[in-house]
Amino acid sequence: MRAMVLNAVGQPLEQVELPTPQPKAKEVLVKVLACGVCRTDLHLVDGELPDVPTPIIPGHEIVGEVVGAGTGVPSGLVGSLVGIPWLGWTCGDCRFCQIDRENLCDQARFTGYQLDGGYCDYTLADHRYCIPIARESSAIETAPLLCAGLIGYRCLKTADALCRKNQKIGIFGFGAAAHILAQVIVNRGSKFYAFTRPGDLDAQQFAEQLGAAWAGDSNQTLPDELDSAIIFAPVGNLVPQALHSLRKGGAVVCGGIHMSHIPSFPYAALWGERQISSVANLTRRDGIEFFESVGQMPVHTHVHPYPLTDANRALEDLRCGKLNGAAVLRVQENDA
Repeated sequence: MRAMVLNAVGQPLEQVELPTPQPKAKEVLVKVLACGVCRTDLHLVDGELPDVPTPIIPGHEIVGEVVGAGTGVPSGLVGSLVGIPWLGWTCGDCRFCQIDRENLCDQARFTGYQLDGGYCDYTLADHRYCIPIARESSAIETAPLLCAGLIGYRCLKTADALCRKNQKIGIFGFGAAAHILAQVIVNRGSKFYAFTRPGDLDAQQFAEQLGAAWAGDSNQTLPDELDSAIIFAPVGNLVPQALHSLRKGGAVVCGGIHMSHIPSFPYAALWGERQISSVANLTRRDGIEFFESVGQMPVHTHVHPYPLTDANRALEDLRCGKLNGAAVLRVQENDA
């Protein structure tokens, strides 16, 4: 099978031919139809995540068909369509797993990081961590929901838990996760305000098309106060800036797995019971809840498809901020 492999951190992925993997107990063999290209993949390739094992196949926004199964897998799964997200395995026994916070499990293993991911023709996954996908779904349009959608959902859920009457929501960094979350926010009757890279008029126009109450540069100040701010851009400088945009009792939620250093800021910016929180990974419950909710509202992903062998170009376009929406590798397609 074809695979795009990271053999050394900081180097481009290499196209190689590998044997099709064979499922072990509780594993399913999945024929990959599409795999989203996430900013976390960039952090992996660029060495911004700790202890990257190489060689590794990136990719954790996977949609595919189950074509084989190991022992202990329900027979009805073969032939079904599934999504494979970032969270690939947890221990089930630690204090976090026991209180429904498996996303914080110290032994957790992640797809496309410690476990080979979806930049390939076939991949393996623990069936207990796969998400059922409706057969009529478009694989390429569904793929970004497996991380960009899920992490946005968990960020919003966190902000809602921290803020009373969370109706005015700032989104800092308007990429794949933001464009999905924006639609969820509008559908529930709240307002979102989009903060983009300074001068990125394309992203601002895209946000306005999705219903933004305001869209502008990340260094601009709103005339109104936000209830919460969700930061997707991996830029630590945005944290104090987002704090300054909040009302008293508001919250800043950082949704990235990696962020540059947060600079110091005066205590007055935090005072007034403002809060800062991070979101780490996701739980299986998040996946079930999110896919149930998007099935009841008109959420559409804006995708930029690339053939599997163009994974390096997709990563570079993401790095340079050339994309409005999400990059997706269309795996089961002639790359010629």
